[in-house]
Amino acid sequence: MVAAIRNELRFILNDRDVVLTSAAPDQTLLDWLRLSRNLRGTKEGCAEGDCGACTVLVGKRVGGDLVYEGVNACIRFMGSLDCCHVVTVEHLARNEGGLHPVQQAMVDFHGSQCGFCTPGFVMSLYGLWMRSPNPSDYEIEKSLQGNLCRCTGYEAIIRSARAISSYGGAAEDPLALERKSILERLAAMDDGSRVEVGEDGERFIVPADVDDLAAILEAEPKATVVAGSTDVGLWVTKMMRNISPAVFVGGVEELRSTREEGGVVTIGAGVTYNEAFDFLSRRIPALGALISRIGGEQVRNMGTIGGNIANGSPIGDMPPALIALGGTLTLRKGAARRTIPLEEFFIAYGKQDRQPGEFVEAVHVPAPGEGVHYAVHKISKRREEDITATLGAFHLELAADGAVKAMRIAYGGMAATPKRANAVEAALTGKPWTQATIEAAIPAYEQDFTPLTDMRATAEYRMLAAKNLLRRFHLETSGAKVSAHVSRYTAAA
Repeated sequence: MVAAIRNELRFILNDRDVVLTSAAPDQTLLDWLRLSRNLRGTKEGCAEGDCGACTVLVGKRVGGDLVYEGVNACIRFMGSLDCCHVVTVEHLARNEGGLHPVQQAMVDFHGSQCGFCTPGFVMSLYGLWMRSPNPSDYEIEKSLQGNLCRCTGYEAIIRSARAISSYGGAAEDPLALERKSILERLAAMDDGSRVEVGEDGERFIVPADVDDLAAILEAEPKATVVAGSTDVGLWVTKMMRNISPAVFVGGVEELRSTREEGGVVTIGAGVTYNEAFDFLSRRIPALGALISRIGGEQVRNMGTIGGNIANGSPIGDMPPALIALGGTLTLRKGAARRTIPLEEFFIAYGKQDRQPGEFVEAVHVPAPGEGVHYAVHKISKRREEDITATLGAFHLELAADGAVKAMRIAYGGMAATPKRANAVEAALTGKPWTQATIEAAIPAYEQDFTPLTDMRATAEYRMLAAKNLLRRFHLETSGAKVSAHVSRYTAAA
């Protein structure tokens, strides 16, 4: 059945309904707010989702509730906002022009210096305050991973965050007061239609459901599929690429589920990092720890696990981690589906095993069983919110006599695609899990990888780091106490 088509985009901006019959597929929310609505509190800093100066909240209906998330307006496209509530810093003001508790705390505790980044910090802290009125220092710092203060005012900002709740509860908070009304208005906007806006050369589509998405991509096999736009956003802001026609899939409900059946974890392609975090942290803790180091909170609210796979980046964080688990991928074209080993999806740099009109529907990974050792380690210049130089993922099964029964090792950043260390695995399998075995296998890395030098790391550094990650994994699985990260909290303990 063909979905009904609506030729307008509908959403709520602060307290007003918005209907747009014209918007470019590459028009960012940041540009629209500043240029079309004169809302200048949302700033442009990096235009690539790193600095957080453009942070706004986007509310969406989830299971009958309204969930607000901080996002980077500089790489969030207008086409992704259908039936959402966009909240900017201007909406925080209380009656008679009084400051919101988040803003007042920033004033009283000197959290603002030059002031350029302040609206972004305020919006990130606002999102945190709604989720956790009395957050720990860890929660505060995690929520601010995606916000940069060039004046180095972090300590004052953290003091501000600790004090927010002392200014009163949510009784007068605009989003609390409006929640029921906003839910009703968003529900009224959602008529279940496909959205098509624009004409040839400047057109975007929002599918009604996953079957409609399959039909759209069969008819438009060269369309740009946009999930979280944390990668595609940079195609526009940094590379000036034309993405029309763009198909926005972030709202396709069938792609946003997680489940476990028979020991196999299935993650829909549209599940964001933060949506997967709690589920994966419980079932596969190493993946939860990895997600905490992918981008900042805004990127994790937007970016999807399926998008990280589909874009095929050699430094994507999730593919090697899932390959080491023996992950498989379901691809769909029209009504037909096929499932392949995840590692076979990546053919060469920029080339994946995906037919025209085919899209990633879900990824499936066996959860590590009893006695299995699994770890993921990411190397980057900054610990927080940085692109990977190299990432190693390790999956080890030991026999009763202590020999290596099965070993899967996968790396990102070491080749043109995420890649298994097949020669290293062969050198370890059947051998005793000892330091001597590890050292004997180390030369096999030269058979598996020929890394490149770029701005993130030299080839020599990548090779040495990759070898050292195997040594580290051996120490971790041999009873040695190897700290993954010494925070300022554990260091002071």
